[in-house]
Amino acid sequence: MMPVEVRRGDGPVVLGLPHTGSFLPDDIRARLNARGRGLDDTDWHVDRIYDGLLAGASTVRATFHRYVIDANRDPEGVSLYPGQNTTGLVPLTDFDGQPIWDEAPTEAEITARRSAFHAPYHAALAAELARVRARHGVAILYDCHSIRSRIPFLFEGTLPDFNIGTADGTTCDARIAAAVQAVCEAAEGYSCTVNGRFKGGWTTRHYGRPETGIHAIQMELAQSTYLAAEAAPWTYDEDRAARLRTHLTEILETLAELAPTLGGTS
Repeated sequence: MMPVEVRRGDGPVVLGLPHTGSFLPDDIRARLNARGRGLDDTDWHVDRIYDGLLAGASTVRATFHRYVIDANRDPEGVSLYPGQNTTGLVPLTDFDGQPIWDEAPTEAEITARRSAFHAPYHAALAAELARVRARHGVAILYDCHSIRSRIPFLFEGTLPDFNIGTADGTTCDARIAAAVQAVCEAAEGYSCTVNGRFKGGWTTRHYGRPETGIHAIQMELAQSTYLAAEAAPWTYDEDRAARLRTHLTEILETLAELAPTLGGTS
């Protein structure tokens, strides 16, 4: 299986999907324990949530599971959130802090996975952002994520429904963050935060260079907004999802309309 799927659009928005893949090579699957093989930390159905919401959007999707290697982590293994519980480039535990391997990968194996999976995903994403910027003078990377709303190992209490990350305002023009926040705050019955527990992963921080015409923003959705329950079998709730998709459509359409006002590259 190819490690990345790319669908090219003709608009200025690129959707990144690093955590919806479920592919595990047989040798890697055999070394996971039963808990690991459950793949609980998948961004369940996020590709389905965003499918067809914005005409002209490009998508770049990792097909491999984050337990193979996490496409949203620094390839050098630097922590996204120093001093806080998190998972690494190749996770050794799940989001609950529980081991997922019967036989953990070696450094040599991690290096091989970085070359076989992580690097191709980011090569494809970088190429698509460059293509879109060349066409429009600007590209907006909207990185799509979801997570359970209650994970005591990672954060206290209940996560807001919409979690916007811009690395404290450094990865995109302020108008982008403000526009996304405005849509989220106007969505009746939903909660929102900006640069809270999730400030944007390595993808957002790596590519978000507004001065070059590439803007990046991460959206971490609470899975309670579209799943019947935040537990296996991770059932997609059509009614909840339909309601959520209305607001996500408004977000993406707003970004596409905003793109021409952001100016070209410097």
